Amino acid sequence: MSQSVGQLVVPSFDELLANSAHSAVHLEMRDAYGVGGESSGFAHWLRTGERDNDPNSDYWHDWVQMIRATVDRGVVIRRARIVSEPVTDYIRYEHGGTNVNIASGELVRWLPRRQASDIALPGNDFWVFDGKTVVFNHFTGSGDWAEPPKELRTEPDVVRLCTSAFEAVWDRAVPHEKFSV
Repeated sequence: MSQSVGQLVVPSFDELLANSAHSAVHLEMRDAYGVGGESSGFAHWLRTGERDNDPNSDYWHDWVQMIRATVDRGVVIRRARIVSEPVTDYIRYEHGGTNVNIASGELVRWLPRRQASDIALPGNDFWVFDGKTVVFNHFTGSGDWAEPPKELRTEPDVVRLCTSAFEAVWDRAVPHEKFSV
């Protein structure tokens, strides 16, 4: 479902991904998120150490199907995460579920924050679709979605900044299977 922000309509993530022809890249820069859809799973993991890693579970099913369908169309999906060390509980939780992202077809890398000091980074997490469209994700201080939660930008300078930042992070980052938490 699209979201209207002032005069600008931000397509849903599903729509943006469905319209991608060759690439979708995501840069995450927070050490903790508090979005509602993850809160019960994170709380369960904190209590038990158990994480849902079944790509066919109700929790993962829709995401896995969407990513697989997109990758099957030839779109390369890459995700990079900049993290502080020692990592937070949330990052350990996120790391524990990343094998599902990878099984779905995403490529995932991690970069310790101290190795990103000389990279010009935008102020917010973002997705870049086909090197043309940036969607910034806006969060509150506690990590939940802010209002409005998303901002779509297509100005060449903004796209160039985000693309350059992502590629610089990606080049330095460690592939998931080699990154320990």
